[in-house]
Amino acid sequence: MGSGERRAAAAVARRYYLDGESKVDIAAELGLSRFKVARLLDLAKEAGMVRIEIVEPVEEQMLELAARVSSRWGLRECWVVPGSATAQLDVARAAAELLGRLLGPQDVLGMPWSRSVHAMVDSLVTLPRVPIVQLSGAAATTSVDSSTVDIVRRASRIAGGGRQVFFAPLVMPDEQAAEAVRRDPAVRDTLAAASTVTVAMVGIGAWAPGESTIYDLVDEAARDEVVAVNTVGEIAGVFFDEQGRLVEPPLSRRVIALSGEQLVGIPTVLASCHQLSRMPALVPALRGGLVNALVVTAEIADALLDVP
Repeated sequence: MGSGERRAAAAVARRYYLDGESKVDIAAELGLSRFKVARLLDLAKEAGMVRIEIVEPVEEQMLELAARVSSRWGLRECWVVPGSATAQLDVARAAAELLGRLLGPQDVLGMPWSRSVHAMVDSLVTLPRVPIVQLSGAAATTSVDSSTVDIVRRASRIAGGGRQVFFAPLVMPDEQAAEAVRRDPAVRDTLAAASTVTVAMVGIGAWAPGESTIYDLVDEAARDEVVAVNTVGEIAGVFFDEQGRLVEPPLSRRVIALSGEQLVGIPTVLASCHQLSRMPALVPALRGGLVNALVVTAEIADALLDVP
C-alpha cells in the first residue's frame, strides 16, 4: 500500500469510525465508489490503523466471573464487584444486599465480631424479619469503634425479629476465666442458640499481623501455639489449617465463640473479602467448605480461579 493510499485509508477510517459517517456519504463527498470506500476500510484494518475491541458491559463480566468462581468452588452463591478505590465499601454493600436475598422468614441469622461484618452492617438497608444470634464475644480494636453487641443490635433494628446477645470479650486472659464466662447464663444460652443459626455472615482472618483480630489481641507465645497446629486462619474464633480442617490450639479454649462443630453445621455461611492478603485463609476456608457464599472483588475472583 503506497503512501497516498495509506492517507486515503486513514481519512476514510477516521470519518467512518470516529465521525460516524456512512459509507455512502463518504463515497459521495470524496468522489469514490462505495466499493472503494469499503476496500480502504479493510486496508486500514489490515495495516493496524484501526483496532476493534469488543468490551462487554461490566455487570455482565462480573456475573460471568462470579459464575465461574461459584462453579470452581462449589458455592451456593457468589457475587463479584469491580476492583476500585472504593472496593471495601462496594464489597460491603454487595454483601448486605446478598445477605438480604439469602435470608427467608424461616431463617435465623448469626453474626460474630469481624471488621467485614461491621462494614456490611453499616451498609444494610433492609432485612427479612428474622432473629439474630451473636456468635462471638467482642474485640477491642483501634480501627473500629463497634462491638459484636452493637453489630447485632443495629442489624436487629433493621430486621425487627429479635436478638440474642451477651457481653463478654472475644479472648479471655486464661482458660479458667473463659470457663467462668461461659457459665454466665446469657453467654451460655446465646452460644447454645448458635446451633439454631441457618445463615451466618462472617469474616475470614488470616493468621498474620493485621489480618486477624484474634492474632492482634494475643501475645507471641499464643500465636506460636496456634502456628504449631498448622493454623492458617480463623472464622469467628474457629481455627483451621490449609486444607480447611478444623484445629484446636490451646488458644481456642480462651476464645468466647461458637464451636467448630456449630460453625460447620450452619447451612449457609457468607463471607466477604476485598484484600488479596486474606487469600492464604480464604482458599482453605473454601476448600474445607467452611464458607459456601462469597462476595469478592474481581481481583480476588481471578486469583481464586488461578488456584490449582
